[in-house]
Amino acid sequence: MLRCMIPLHHSENQMRAALVALALLIPIPALAGQPVSLEALCFTPGGDCTGVIVDQIGKAQRQVLVQAYNFTDAAIVKALIDAKRRGVDVQVVIDRVNVCAEDKPVCRASGAVAAGLITRAGIPLSIDRKEKIAHNKVMVIDGHRVITGSFNFSQSAQKANAENLLVIEDEATARRYAENWRAHQGHSQEYQDR
Repeated sequence: MLRCMIPLHHSENQMRAALVALALLIPIPALAGQPVSLEALCFTPGGDCTGVIVDQIGKAQRQVLVQAYNFTDAAIVKALIDAKRRGVDVQVVIDRVNVCAEDKPVCRASGAVAAGLITRAGIPLSIDRKEKIAHNKVMVIDGHRVITGSFNFSQSAQKANAENLLVIEDEATARRYAENWRAHQGHSQEYQDR
C-alpha cells in the first residue's frame, strides 16, 4: 500500500529516488524467491514522511530498533516514547553529532534534548562514535518491517529538504538491517544524560 505518491511535477532527485525504490522490487540473489512488499513511499517536500514514520511506530507491537544520523524530530521522539509505554522494546543508536562531537565544541541542542527525553523514558540509547559519520536512517519494526531512505528523523527533513522514505515489508530484509543495527550497537557507547 503506497501512502505518499510522487507529485505530478517532480524533480530529478525524486525521480532517482523512485527508480531506487522500484529497483528494490527486482529480485536479488540473497532474497530471491521471497516477495518484498513496498508498504509506503514518501518524498519531501510534499509528502508527510514524519507522519508515515509516526504511523509505523504506532503499529509496532514488539520491537523498534532505530539507527539515526540526525535524531531531533519531536513527533518521532514522542511516538517512540509512546511505544515504550505500550510495552514495545525500543532501542536507539545515533550518531555523535546529536550530542557532542569530538570535533565540535558545541552540542547540537535539539539532538541532546531528544537523547535526554529518550533515555529518561527508559529507552536504551547508544552513541556510535566508531565511524566518522554514522549516516544510517533506519528503523526495524517487529522483525518484518524496515523504514529507510535519505530522510533524517528531523524537522529539516520534513520541512526544508528534498528527501525520500521507503517502508519495506519483508522478514529477510528486516533481519539483515537488524544484524547491521546490532553490529553498530555493539561498538557504540551508552548515552549518559546530563
